[in-house]
Amino acid sequence: MRQERNFIAERAAAQHCSELLRRAAGPVDVLPLFERLGERLVSVLGAALAGWHGGVAPLVSLSSVRELESASLTSEIAPLAANCLLAVAAADSQILVSLDAADVFRLVDRTYGGRGEALAPLPESFPLSAELLIARLEAQLATALAAAIGVDPVFPLHRDSSIVRLAPFPPAAGVAALTLTITPAEGGASCDILLAMLPATIAALLGHGDRPAPVRPTGAADPAAEPFGEIPLPLTAVLVDMLVSLTAISALEVGMIVPVALARSVPLRSGNRTIAHGTVGALDDCTALQLTQIS
Repeated sequence: MRQERNFIAERAAAQHCSELLRRAAGPVDVLPLFERLGERLVSVLGAALAGWHGGVAPLVSLSSVRELESASLTSEIAPLAANCLLAVAAADSQILVSLDAADVFRLVDRTYGGRGEALAPLPESFPLSAELLIARLEAQLATALAAAIGVDPVFPLHRDSSIVRLAPFPPAAGVAALTLTITPAEGGASCDILLAMLPATIAALLGHGDRPAPVRPTGAADPAAEPFGEIPLPLTAVLVDMLVSLTAISALEVGMIVPVALARSVPLRSGNRTIAHGTVGALDDCTALQLTQIS
């Protein structure tokens, strides 16, 4: 026996407009995010750099935001420049900051009471006075970036006057770059500060808008108490982190000397998590790490 029945809907099927439907996630457009970061830096850098301009905050403006290949960015940076990689501990990411040598010497001259004039001709390397100024500038930029991004800490990781030796990004990688122009309030020559990041870093740090401050759990267990206190955890101090081409690796031989640049701030890691930073020294004829920052 076959039963047949006509089914009649009780009401009309729902019709939803396209604006209410969830769309598949697409790639993050990093340039607008990076531009908003530049605008936030404009608002905080003026006051931070007032000490370099006789206590009067300079005028800070966002000159350009663009995407280009890492190799093209490297070719634009002068052979002598203050190049620094700033590390963002929370995201295990890096930010390149670069300042042309002529602008560095203008800041040195202004710091010592001059009118902000650059040396001519430029030397082949930075003297100690310029190195000390660069270190101070790195720290202030790190603080400003931490405030603008909303993460902490941001700290100097590597520095090199040659962008080729520093090699912040793979040559074929695409990067986003922005330029901030610093102009003294009383007039005079301006200087440019270049910031560059990988798109993936921008998406990770800025792709979710302004994030609220993390909520730390209360009443957490004491890590020094049992049963946690005696658990052995391997720690790794990363003295050298460098990019070497496959051609150079394949040509390695016993006895060959490979030049390396030790990081000024050495990360101390447990697994994939950075828990502290320190400087390399010696203690009782042994290499030691003096902790300077706990993440």
